[in-house]
Amino acid sequence: MAEAKKKKVVKKTKARRRSVPQGTAHVQASYNNTIVTLSDQNGDVIAWSSAGGSGFKGARKSTPYAAQVSAENAAEKAKAFGLEAVHVYVKGVGSGREQAIRGLVSSGINIISINDITPIPHNGCRKKKQRRV
Repeated sequence: MAEAKKKKVVKKTKARRRSVPQGTAHVQASYNNTIVTLSDQNGDVIAWSSAGGSGFKGARKSTPYAAQVSAENAAEKAKAFGLEAVHVYVKGVGSGREQAIRGLVSSGINIISINDITPIPHNGCRKKKQRRV
């Protein structure tokens, strides 16, 4: 009557660190913030950082120095995965575009190429009215 119940053995597998020698870096620089995302060749995110997440608040988030610090933070996180070289894709019109690239270089990551992927309208939607200060 008493059937022997089989115990399911659940193996605890540790999340193994994969080695990613080459990847892509996406820098999204808006007027208010700069976001740096590092991913592998498939597009899976390895590490990311933003100026707001790096401790800058308010108007200091939009500075070039904040963009450099956020790029360095993202690069240090990605070094744990063995990231050495990246293709950089820059998007946006913010002031941290070039400085974020310098932050990646200063943290020891080789840059293979730099592409600007800022969307440019070909006379699609009507622009916002110009701001009067």
